[in-house]
Amino acid sequence: MSVLDNIIAHKRVEVAEAKERLSFDRLQRFVKPAEQNLSLKQHLLALNKTGIIAEFKKGSPSKGIINDKVSPEEVTKGYELAGASACSVLTDKDFFFGSETDLQAARAAVNIPLLRKDFMIDEYQILEAKAWGANIILLIAACLTPVELKRLARFAQSMDLEVLLEVHNKKELLDNLIDEVDVIGVNNRNLKNFDVSIETSLQLAELIPSRYVKISESGLDKAEDLITLGKAGYKGFLMGERFMKEKDPGKAMADFVAKYNALKK
Repeated sequence: MSVLDNIIAHKRVEVAEAKERLSFDRLQRFVKPAEQNLSLKQHLLALNKTGIIAEFKKGSPSKGIINDKVSPEEVTKGYELAGASACSVLTDKDFFFGSETDLQAARAAVNIPLLRKDFMIDEYQILEAKAWGANIILLIAACLTPVELKRLARFAQSMDLEVLLEVHNKKELLDNLIDEVDVIGVNNRNLKNFDVSIETSLQLAELIPSRYVKISESGLDKAEDLITLGKAGYKGFLMGERFMKEKDPGKAMADFVAKYNALKK
């Protein structure tokens, strides 16, 4: 069983247990209309933003704990001040050391779009995302059939949530070019050997229809990478470990953005 298979199997148990604790109908009572419409698409295209979706990520299965000494409030606020277009917050507990309280704390701290970063397999999780203050949910093509992905995307849209589709290869992309997806993210990490290369994003760039805003994910370490990807049509760049491995992630992002802006001139 692969790491991804193990995560999904665990996630099915986790969701079933969550439903036992709090039913779908009861969870709906915690969903409130958003105070303001925070659109990832609009923020990625805004000229006064960097296009960076900066991630609050305490750790991962491959790296273990990356940084558990900082709070989601201070980190996401630092990201916002550094010009982040949006923030991504890991909520998976057992593999990525996240929680719903991290997302809720980020929501209280910032006024930019928030992505609930998790392995979404059930409408219940999407309802959770809405209740916790997310504006975007992630649907990973490698975890879902096209039928499942479309069903979940439709439900997300019914909850006024935008949908970020994550793909790793040409097949995953072409199988899921549906109207219910708002943003397409190309993950540069090979799920078989975990190698990372922005060539994955560059190879798939021309296959993504212009109606989608496209972002590149994973392995973006240098400002030069963002320049290269921007020339290929990418408007967004999901970055987590690059900043979280530093003592002050917000400052790390601000320093990175200064280099990025200098290169763009």
